[in-house]
Amino acid sequence: MQTPSGQTTAPRLQALLEAGTLAGQWVLDPGKSSIRLKSKSMWGLAPVNGVFREVRGDGAVSQDGKISGTITVDAASIDTKSKKRDTHLRSADFFDTANNPDITFTADGIALSDQGVTVTGALTVRGRTRPLSFDAVASVQGDDEIWLDAQTHINRADFGLDWNSMGMAAMSNTLTIHAVFTRQ
Repeated sequence: MQTPSGQTTAPRLQALLEAGTLAGQWVLDPGKSSIRLKSKSMWGLAPVNGVFREVRGDGAVSQDGKISGTITVDAASIDTKSKKRDTHLRSADFFDTANNPDITFTADGIALSDQGVTVTGALTVRGRTRPLSFDAVASVQGDDEIWLDAQTHINRADFGLDWNSMGMAAMSNTLTIHAVFTRQ
């Protein structure tokens, strides 16, 4: 997880939100952002690391400091550096990208916490939507860039991704998010 050197403290972020300094429309910069997936295979002995190569998103901050936004991942853009595995992940056993091309997280709120912020919203994978909340570090870089860095754990069975030949693959996966939003 990338962590900015100039991390914004919760009180400073609260002041920026209350002052309306961050109000407006924001867009995800796909060149600076990354969504990574980590899992275990071979009965927990072999880590599987992947990155989604295509991400997009947007966000809005209202004058009164309410935050909402969406991050969408092209599920077929998964890259684990194994063509055979990536093809299998795109199949109906996992992401079923022919019928479910996108993975979407819709944030409906961000609350300040001792550790940074807590993001709340819903994650949709394979047409199944589940609530998701996670802690993150938010930082403001100048006037035109906001970074959001987080790690969250997902049980893939919650989204119908329950293929598991001989119990070799872990059901728990870690998503690492580095989202960079720029002012529109």
